[in-house]
Amino acid sequence: MNNDEFAMDDLDDEKTIAFIRERLPQDLKEKYSDDEFYFFLDTIYDYYEKSGILDSNNEYVDIDINEIAEFIAKEAKKCDIGNFDPEELYFIVEGELAYNGIIDED
Repeated sequence: MNNDEFAMDDLDDEKTIAFIRERLPQDLKEKYSDDEFYFFLDTIYDYYEKSGILDSNNEYVDIDINEIAEFIAKEAKKCDIGNFDPEELYFIVEGELAYNGIIDED
């Protein structure tokens, strides 16, 4: 990946984080730092890769938001990032999916 591609990825992550923050319940909007959001996004993408979701040729893929939220919580604890409530992470995963057009916005 060249510098321009990294810059575009960073810009997209910034837009994704802003979108997710806007959709979060009021009590969660400022709870997480940008660094935590970057970790959450990276971990969501890791989940997609490890689960095989990205390899599916089907038009319909069953995505379990609770399972992804649990995965993020476990990875964060394992990496000493922090202890996060999967019920709160659910909203972050839901926001990422909505940002990418995978689920409909409410």
